[in-house]
Amino acid sequence: MKFLRRRYLQLMSAAAAACLFSGPASALDYPTRPVRLVVPVAPGGGADITARLIGQWLSERLGQQFIIENRPGGGTNIGTEMVAHAPPDGYTLLLVNLTHAINATLYEKLNYNFARDIEPVASIIGVSNVVEIHPSVPAKTLPEFIAYAKANPGKINMGSAGNGSSSHMAGELFKMMAGVNLVHVPYRGQGPAMTDLLGGQLQVIFATTPGTTEYVRTGKLRALAVTTRERADALPEVPTVADFVPGYESSQWYGIGTPKGTPAEIVNKLNRETNAALVDPRMKARLADLGGTMLPGSPADFAKLVASEIEKWGRVVKFAGIRAE
Repeated sequence: MKFLRRRYLQLMSAAAAACLFSGPASALDYPTRPVRLVVPVAPGGGADITARLIGQWLSERLGQQFIIENRPGGGTNIGTEMVAHAPPDGYTLLLVNLTHAINATLYEKLNYNFARDIEPVASIIGVSNVVEIHPSVPAKTLPEFIAYAKANPGKINMGSAGNGSSSHMAGELFKMMAGVNLVHVPYRGQGPAMTDLLGGQLQVIFATTPGTTEYVRTGKLRALAVTTRERADALPEVPTVADFVPGYESSQWYGIGTPKGTPAEIVNKLNRETNAALVDPRMKARLADLGGTMLPGSPADFAKLVASEIEKWGRVVKFAGIRAE
């Protein structure tokens, strides 16, 4: 009996130890199977390109496939809601961008709360938007475009990656500050909007630099200005909007988020590997060629950026009276 009792206690102790260490051990071994990186917009835009670059990097570094899954629709809300309600185990990630900060005010009712349900993991890059026009528009400079728009109110179609997207908000801020009337045409991602701009169905877009600079370099589109305070390294000859519209500034950024409650070990591991990409010469060059400025930092740094952007664009949404369509 003593032997059986001692054996029982040994087995129970072993089981308790296994339960105690299974969580941290699995987190440290992460990932042990493929990981989904959800991009809540259509393929072809800056978010999609950035996600594919960082996904490939993480696949190579962590030894598991990081699968890019485009879930467009609802102004990023469809894909974001899916991630917000996914298990917090590190196997469903979100490509976070400025639109998430805008949507916090733009939508009165959502089936998730971004600040409450999404854990900021790592910022990747900040990018400028570019005021790009179809070559059929008779303007070579931003002042000429402003004059043309004022002479043709309500006749110029302004495409965007969707209602509340960075391209939409950059355009709305421009309309307000330059005093022009452009017709907003929302798409389900920047890629489809760029297709129609190239085809001449649109006349202007405030597109993010990834996925657009090559069209400018080859002459298929005309870049009039960038929306950041300083010129973009990818298009150094292009002036800023603020050169002609004092005080104007707008920029896009990309990062990685995960469902709230994901183990800290996993969050920190993803943060560490993402930061490694931002100092790797090959990856840094590829991201910089897209017009990106590296944004290394801790999860807390990224959380601070998101919070400040929610506050900033919340003021713009309210001032302009913009509502979700």
